[in-house]
Amino acid sequence: MIRKLIRSLALALALPLAFATAAQAQSYPAKPIRMIVPFPPGGGTDILARLVAQKLTEANHWTVVPDNRAGAGGTIGIAEAARAAPTGYDIVMGQKDNMVVAPWLYKNLSYNPVKDLTAVAHVAYTPVVIVTQANSKFKTLNDVVTAARAAPDTITYGSPGNGTTIHLAGEIFNSAAKIKMRHVPYKGSNAAMMDVLAGNVDLMVSSVPSALAQIKAGKLRPLAVTSAKRSTSLPDTPTVSELGYKDFDVSTWYGVFVPAGTPKDVVATLNAAINKLLATPEMKAAIIAQGAEPQSMTPEQFGALLKTDYEKWKGIVQASGATIE
Repeated sequence: MIRKLIRSLALALALPLAFATAAQAQSYPAKPIRMIVPFPPGGGTDILARLVAQKLTEANHWTVVPDNRAGAGGTIGIAEAARAAPTGYDIVMGQKDNMVVAPWLYKNLSYNPVKDLTAVAHVAYTPVVIVTQANSKFKTLNDVVTAARAAPDTITYGSPGNGTTIHLAGEIFNSAAKIKMRHVPYKGSNAAMMDVLAGNVDLMVSSVPSALAQIKAGKLRPLAVTSAKRSTSLPDTPTVSELGYKDFDVSTWYGVFVPAGTPKDVVATLNAAINKLLATPEMKAAIIAQGAEPQSMTPEQFGALLKTDYEKWKGIVQASGATIE
């Protein structure tokens, strides 16, 4: 009798909670969603985040508001997302730099991406492009290599910041070409872009979305992309592999994450909405126009990619010797 009473009481307590959870999932989102963008306005991550926020708002009658929280190679914004309440009202546009590279670079990072965040939806991937000012003396990537071998540590290249995939793409190329170019870190892509356009640095290693507008305007000359195949947006630009550096492949990905513990129904709702957008010709064209390649995944597929790359980049970072206090 006592056991039956206890079971009945437990059921009575559980039912309201179950109904409340179901009601929350059905009503989500019932208020504006903040999309944390961990880089300054104008860079590749910001461009894609604002595109996703705008299209989610238009297609679903939601309110998705971008919120730039830049600094420390994107880790400040990711840390803020990891600390947020797991309700689905704080989401973040993460990318390879701050999700799988930064944890092995920063000695005192406050988050573990695999444990503290949940993968929601992969949005796009993009190669990295090596660019120079349009009137630069460097006409090809081999011109850069020749100059760097003749005068080590004098050729400079800018990046969006220490420890980003883009920074490490430059260091990996240094190793592959057996040269020494000097890295100049900036706080975001725009600052690096201004200096390469002004001729204050020789080269910039950039995501394609960040550099594409200036390339199309004829102000930047693309020398090579670092992915295994050519970029859809830059079909005439050779890959580093084509130029003699076999199997060279460095690209980055972008996707939406939420704090760990966010209800699965909320994750599923966000994933379905984002994947529905990615399937539309309009969204595909908009992403390609920004220099990225759209690619949808389930939360499970994206989570598996996160874990695989997290372990892969541990070895790459350690081999590079790069660290950030």
